[in-house]
Amino acid sequence: MTDGTISDVRGGGTERHYCVRYERADSEPISVATATALAIFTDEDVTQPSTRLYDLVDPEALDALFADRQNGLPRPSGQVTLRLSQPQARVVITDSTITVEPRDPATEPYNPSNSSESRLEGDTFGRPHR
Repeated sequence: MTDGTISDVRGGGTERHYCVRYERADSEPISVATATALAIFTDEDVTQPSTRLYDLVDPEALDALFADRQNGLPRPSGQVTLRLSQPQARVVITDSTITVEPRDPATEPYNPSNSSESRLEGDTFGRPHR
């Protein structure tokens, strides 16, 4: 089901520190790669996750952010960051890699501007959302 390459880093100590880095294949949509990385992070089946991508962000809109322009030219590189309340995680999405890592609520408080479970930190050009 996954086309990309999965790598993970586990830290030592008494707490579980876990980071998933998913490098997507060129033929794999960003939305599918992101859903896969989230499922791996939460140790769930990608077909039945408790954190569903479409509850966080519109998958078609996410794909469109990283798709070629209408004139066929590629978009400049950029990233989208999602901060999740459950699980406490940060998801960083670029055109080739999705990274899911724990979010420390003490240093990165969850403060959504609306009722959604995520907050977009910037658009694909790195400008903050207004």
